[in-house]
Amino acid sequence: MKKMDPQNLISDSWCENNRVFLPRIKAVDICSIQPPPVVIPEGTVIPIINRYFYIVAEDIDLTNGTTLPANLFTDDNGDPVTEFKLFNPNGYVNLYINAVMQEGGAYKVTSDSLNLKPFNATIFAGTPIIIESLGFQQI
Repeated sequence: MKKMDPQNLISDSWCENNRVFLPRIKAVDICSIQPPPVVIPEGTVIPIINRYFYIVAEDIDLTNGTTLPANLFTDDNGDPVTEFKLFNPNGYVNLYINAVMQEGGAYKVTSDSLNLKPFNATIFAGTPIIIESLGFQQI
């Protein structure tokens, strides 16, 4: 008795006679492969990254949105800041709340504040907020 597929389209004998064989993969010593040539453009672009940190001191209700002034934040060295360095038009800003990147439309960063748009949520005390400002400079 031959077994058939549930829809009786392909029999076992068809499968046995129509196997697909894939070629074997051969390992290659990558040290023997020459890398492609490096193309050096007329100028060099240097990324500049500034990060700002704030641990929420008390719960923040976002029902009506909120504004957090820059002076609540510290920089990568733990030093207080008075403003965020932004790179317009050659850069962008990412916002992380509790280590999760936020949608670009949920916030706006200006040189002196972080504005969070209205949302039915609460940011609880102890939650880290990180602003990452990236810019690109050609030298």
